[in-house]
Amino acid sequence: MEFFLSILTGVLYTASFYMMLRRSMVKLIFGMVLFSHASNLLILTLGRLSKGNPPIIPEHAELLTTPYADPLPQAMILTAIVISFGIQVFAIVLIRRAYEETGSDDLDKLTSTDKIQ
Repeated sequence: MEFFLSILTGVLYTASFYMMLRRSMVKLIFGMVLFSHASNLLILTLGRLSKGNPPIIPEHAELLTTPYADPLPQAMILTAIVISFGIQVFAIVLIRRAYEETGSDDLDKLTSTDKIQ
């Protein structure tokens, strides 16, 4: 399972870099979305996958029995999802405003901010 997740992470990173290196601002946003998903999947894969063993100590035990699911990667992924969603929304608003001023989503046509008032 971790092998396939590693391959999927590599594919997502490759697609995200390809999309972010395009001249279109919309493709830049899609690249950022793919990059955040790839990063979240990388954190999940590095945290090791374990099914059915929650990190809860039984009533009469003193320690957790291994293997158990580590909650730290899941908490980091949840935080990263919230942060990346905020960044994506902010970027969409900026790109829409730039599109309204320039009439194009081509990054090469944004040479100066003198026209924006």
